[in-house]
Amino acid sequence: MSHAYAAVAEMTKMLQNLDRWLEDAVEYATKRSFDPDVLLSQRLSPDQYPLVRQVQSACDNAKFCAARLTGKEAPKHPDTETKVSELRARIKSVVTHLETYKADDFKDADKRRVDLPFMEGKSMHGADYLVEMAQPNFYFHLVHAYAILRHNGVTLGKMQYIGSIKTFDR
Repeated sequence: MSHAYAAVAEMTKMLQNLDRWLEDAVEYATKRSFDPDVLLSQRLSPDQYPLVRQVQSACDNAKFCAARLTGKEAPKHPDTETKVSELRARIKSVVTHLETYKADDFKDADKRRVDLPFMEGKSMHGADYLVEMAQPNFYFHLVHAYAILRHNGVTLGKMQYIGSIKTFDR
């Protein structure tokens, strides 16, 4: 299994975890009688993105990682979500898209030239893009979403962050 395929599989799993965190946030808000959508504007620091943008960015990093490493087209999302339910729909859309990728799609991912539209005229090799850009950015935004929810009282712990793990009996 290629590193790129494994990374995208892990991003898919982590987006599913993010969806569950948002589900937990809705339950938390309901129990405390406030609108869960107010959480979307929350941030850890005035110079950082609010929760809505952290979730959008995690989704974008995952879908663009897979697309750039395979030469496929990523789905478009206009960043118009104003409700937790809309963010959850976006996550599900990205997860569904990521689940269409197969290991063979990443056959030449390490050597593929990845153009960086946010750095005009710059490119990276796929292997470098994955470890120096795509994964760090994905986890940066994912962890900030987690931290914003925790900071606002949503009960999340390490196991909710990690999510399911594949084990077997010895």
